Amino acid sequence: MERQWSLEESTVVDAPPMVVYRLVSDLRNMGRWSPECRSVWVLRPPARTGTRFVGFNRRGPFAWFTLGQVIQARQDSEFTFDIGVLGLPIARWGYRFEPEGEGTRITEFWQDLRTGGWRARGADLLGTVFAGTNPARRVALNRAGMRTTLARIAQTVVSGV
Repeated sequence: MERQWSLEESTVVDAPPMVVYRLVSDLRNMGRWSPECRSVWVLRPPARTGTRFVGFNRRGPFAWFTLGQVIQARQDSEFTFDIGVLGLPIARWGYRFEPEGEGTRITEFWQDLRTGGWRARGADLLGTVFAGTNPARRVALNRAGMRTTLARIAQTVVSGV
């Protein structure tokens, strides 16, 4: 089976893009939405292009940290960040916000940055050892996680909490 390098999932939420963008770009919210991310530490919120942050993650008995940097923070349209560990690139994560009817279509996307060479092999190995996930399983876990995250974002929008 050929390795899948990218993935997207989307849902429609009942709020304008500005409201959804504000929720998602506050990286501290990721810990309550993502099934793997437990918390995010940002020195000076709100996050904007160039902001660096630390993510603390857990899945079952596995726990690990990641370092991130926001690479795109376009209010109302896109919020994207790169994730790495120990100087190795791991993934690009992002969200696009598009008006749809009275609400917003939010699309979460993921791109694997472990594309070749010793750095990619090292990142694959670290993912397997520390996160318990080899590259072949990562896509399925990410798809399930993205669906959970988007459902929780939608619930936050509905409940206003």
